[in-house]
Amino acid sequence: MWIRRTNSYIQSILERDPAARSRWDVIFSYPGFHALALHRIAHPLWKAGWTWLARWISHWGRWLTGIEIHPGAVIGRRVFIDHGMGVVIGETAEIGDDCTIYQGVTLGGTSLLKGTKRHPTLGKGVIVGANAQVLGGFVVGDGAKIGSGAVVTKPVPAGATAIGNPARVIQAEDETQREEVAGQMDFSAYGVTQSDDPVSLALRGLIDNAASHEHQVALLWLAIEQLSAQAKAPGCVPGEAALQETFEAERLTNLIGK
Repeated sequence: MWIRRTNSYIQSILERDPAARSRWDVIFSYPGFHALALHRIAHPLWKAGWTWLARWISHWGRWLTGIEIHPGAVIGRRVFIDHGMGVVIGETAEIGDDCTIYQGVTLGGTSLLKGTKRHPTLGKGVIVGANAQVLGGFVVGDGAKIGSGAVVTKPVPAGATAIGNPARVIQAEDETQREEVAGQMDFSAYGVTQSDDPVSLALRGLIDNAASHEHQVALLWLAIEQLSAQAKAPGCVPGEAALQETFEAERLTNLIGK
């Protein structure tokens, strides 16, 4: 059973990291693999009451990999800690299957009361971006995403995205709609910044307004075409102005800075 779980873990890394060349590359060169392998030893010892030995193994894992995992943390299958330097996972943290955690992430606690749930619980398939801080004993739902550098101190619904400091939760359907409109414009607000600075907020507002204006513009052109057909004005070509208008995404990008 241990061999089968290890094989599935290695395979999940090969699938999620294009830089992984082979199974031997993962086994010998991936600190995330080493840290979790040592945790698989330390965690049962912690549960059995061998707390000193468990912490000693955890300490050596931190020295070897730069990843600090408390032996009391509960970690599911196929969890991938990519790069990993500076990752800290607290005692009461729980990480579901198929999660991906990048460097500098902290799954920390905000309470000093022993014996309480102080650290977060990540559902299945959660992605936590580099240097994100998830602090508190709440739940991050299945399939949620934590943006790089975000500071999350409250629950995140399943499938949602949390970005910024303090983190702002974006529902999955809102994010999908915005990205679809941005893609049509050949422009993405999230390509400019991942934080909640004024420029980012303004760009999000512009894209959201563009989504609602698109329908209104279509109705206006329909009315213009109908009036043109009735008037039969010479030289009037319905839709000509629309063909001449362009969205200068590159010019706007240069104005706000890349």
